[in-house]
Amino acid sequence: MGIEIADVDREKCCEPSAPLSEARSLSDEAADEELARLAKAISHPVRIRILRLLAEEPGCMCGAIFREIPLAQSTISQHLKVLREAGLIEGELDLPRICYCTRTETLFRLKQLVSTL
Repeated sequence: MGIEIADVDREKCCEPSAPLSEARSLSDEAADEELARLAKAISHPVRIRILRLLAEEPGCMCGAIFREIPLAQSTISQHLKVLREAGLIEGELDLPRICYCTRTETLFRLKQLVSTL
């Protein structure tokens, strides 16, 4: 794909905050609410494309997201904000930009919740 990746320490930016094998136990109602919140965050094709781009790269990604998706920077930034607020991605300030990566533990949790349907 030829995507350039900023020289950012992935461990600093993208280290999971909880073990992946640790499944949180929630009531059915709380799990349903969590699934609905995460599903809403990925309910747009551009957000899914962003997640795929970030998941394909071994490090944090900065400007490549904006080069790979043919939309206005402000539109992509809004999609990044939705994904960040849902906890699906995180950003590391690397002035003058923010570099993004997936939050593996949240994607794993989403997969767990979907598998219970």
